[in-house]
Amino acid sequence: MRTISINTLIEEFNHNRFMYIPLTIILQSCLGSIAAMLILAQGTTLGSGLELALCVLTCMFYNAALLAQLKSKLTFWLLVVSLVVNSMLVVINLI
Repeated sequence: MRTISINTLIEEFNHNRFMYIPLTIILQSCLGSIAAMLILAQGTTLGSGLELALCVLTCMFYNAALLAQLKSKLTFWLLVVSLVVNSMLVVINLI
């Protein structure tokens, strides 16, 4: 059985970059929109505004990294940060 490490994931992302670009855009955009919907369902307060800004900024940073054609390693880490932050926002707003 093959062990999966961060370096193998980065190499895989780099090797098949053009395949992963549309898949990850769809994935993180859907997750970000779910997080935004749940945040806005809680009402409009300062806290929800900050959560919404964090959600939008993480999604925008990843999309901007793809458009700017930054290095694969940085783009991969921006994707991970975007997915983690938006997943946490979904969980927080579901509780």
